[in-house]
Amino acid sequence: MEDQSFSGKVVVITGAAAGIGRATALRFARSGANIAGWDVSDKAAAAFEADIVAAGGQALFQVVNVTDPAAVDTALDKVVEKWGGINVLINNAGIVRDAQLVKKNGAGPMKGMLEESWDAVIDVNLKGVFLVTRAVVPHMIRRGGGVILNAASVVALNGNFGQTNYVASKAGVIGMTRTWARELGKHNIRVNAVAPGFIATDMLKAMPPDILDNMVSHTPIGRIGMPEDIANAYFWLASDQASFVHGTILSVDGGVVIGT
Repeated sequence: MEDQSFSGKVVVITGAAAGIGRATALRFARSGANIAGWDVSDKAAAAFEADIVAAGGQALFQVVNVTDPAAVDTALDKVVEKWGGINVLINNAGIVRDAQLVKKNGAGPMKGMLEESWDAVIDVNLKGVFLVTRAVVPHMIRRGGGVILNAASVVALNGNFGQTNYVASKAGVIGMTRTWARELGKHNIRVNAVAPGFIATDMLKAMPPDILDNMVSHTPIGRIGMPEDIANAYFWLASDQASFVHGTILSVDGGVVIGT
């Protein structure tokens, strides 16, 4: 039987409809949590709420664009109205718009990554984390504390070909995590980040087999990670077992940093 250590606690998860976000929501639900799942689309709403309830939690699915501060505030008000507060925030929402900085064709080098691709990724992956966290923190302070967990990435530590925007956004998340740890510890709010390696989300599984094989070859543990691997890391960091873990970046990557 699953422990019920999060029974009655309120967990807000952005990008909750699929992949790591959904796996994380289910992990907390099995421990009795109340899950507010945010996503930019409502396509998964009915299935999400049914699955959370079946796993043992309570569910509220909300369509939220994390780059819109008014939408964030409105969604949070509904969460607080329903459950009284927020105990855990997991900033999981993220997008990619990959391109090389410059590219070459018959005419020679030319611009590669478009400005709109840069803006889109920075808006969701960095500004979105800022906006949601800024909105949540006052609620946590009023309730006497909480836990904030951010999605970084292994590429923020090493860079990655064709991902100037994504790497910049995730490096920024690491910087914000460490800054907020300094600012918010006195309010009994712990702030940490998880840096996933290559994880079997829909986006990754759509890649050509030779690229996936190359990823595995650079992962010393010899496999691609599963969304549940990241969900378990979030769960532990949010638990009392990690009560003295603060301002850290937990790499969950199968050793890919070593193997690169």
